[in-house]
Amino acid sequence: MEPLGYVIMAAGNARRFGDNKLTAQLQGRSLIQRAMEAVPTESFDRVVVVTQYREIMRLAEEFHFAAVHNPHPELGISHTLQLGLTGLRDCGGVLFSVADQPLLRRETVSKLAKLWQSQPEKIAALGCGGKRGNPCIFPARFFPELMELEGDRGGSAVIRKHENDLVLLETAAEELYDVDTAAALELLKQHT
Repeated sequence: MEPLGYVIMAAGNARRFGDNKLTAQLQGRSLIQRAMEAVPTESFDRVVVVTQYREIMRLAEEFHFAAVHNPHPELGISHTLQLGLTGLRDCGGVLFSVADQPLLRRETVSKLAKLWQSQPEKIAALGCGGKRGNPCIFPARFFPELMELEGDRGGSAVIRKHENDLVLLETAAEELYDVDTAAALELLKQHT
């Protein structure tokens, strides 16, 4: 079986949140710590964390994940995605995960990896009610398209061109909930 890589994208400026949202706490753990804890390391051969923040790079090393510095987060999500993919091009597939889904469970990510391994020519993603969310696993045949993205265009741009190559793993809506604003985090704290 070809190696499977995992990229945690944690480089954004969090303009809507107001500061580094990934260090914000939910039930005593930061959002970025929760993202790293959601990685089922037994299902992935290598994990890369792409970030502009030194404290997140240190945390990645504590988890024994490779830390890749993104000195230009203003170049958008495409640049973060490409930095993560660069060291994983020899993998048969790579999962891309945003770092602000604090209720994502490692068991669910493990199931997503198994789904992709059963259909490795497909793009596998989590979804709820038939609507696609994150994370997503891309097979190597899509790496060239991912590397050509520019600005704030991420994997969704590639998926839209290849809808017939997408398989969804249904999961609970709360696992797909992402924290984009301080208000969204406060709302989540009230319900967990």
